[in-house]
Amino acid sequence: MVDVLAAVRSRLQQHFAAAGVLGDPAEANVTFLGADRISVLRFGPDADGVNHFVTLGCSRYPMVDPTDFVTENQLGPRAEVMVSLRPPSPNGLARSMAVLAAAPSVEGLVLEPGALVDLSGPLFENAPFTAFLLGPSTVEDVVLREPLSAVTVLQATPITPTEAAWVRLKGAEAMREAWRTDGVDVLDAGRRASEPS
Repeated sequence: MVDVLAAVRSRLQQHFAAAGVLGDPAEANVTFLGADRISVLRFGPDADGVNHFVTLGCSRYPMVDPTDFVTENQLGPRAEVMVSLRPPSPNGLARSMAVLAAAPSVEGLVLEPGALVDLSGPLFENAPFTAFLLGPSTVEDVVLREPLSAVTVLQATPITPTEAAWVRLKGAEAMREAWRTDGVDVLDAGRRASEPS
């Protein structure tokens, strides 16, 4: 049996060590009733002064649409999610990330680039953000023994209700373009909301 989480942890440590983040990450563990434990690892700050929070536990099982007829419970896409923010570390972020990471096993949600996941409440203490916008990250996929699918680490960007509405209307790439045009720093936990027109 492949230890998926050990393989993911090893890849994450290799990735961040190459980026100059040495040593073991700080770790928080969150458990929900009836679900497996989700860990949130904090790597950093890196050379740019950014902390990277990465879930470990989402990839334990493959993600499948609950309406699909599945006969093999080990096959299907696997993912973890990463949030990158400048210090200080926001209180409550680990729990929101764990809710996001548990969504595939609890709600049958499939996490993929471009997906918008709305948690309907602040993502962390005093945050204006209520949703995560998923996209590709800089972490290479974790290749597992066949026939298992590789684990993809997705970048999860906290966004406001106004931005979430824009994503639903125009799409994820239009939102990212608006951030670039407006000079919005999505690594700033206290950033202003973008108001694209």
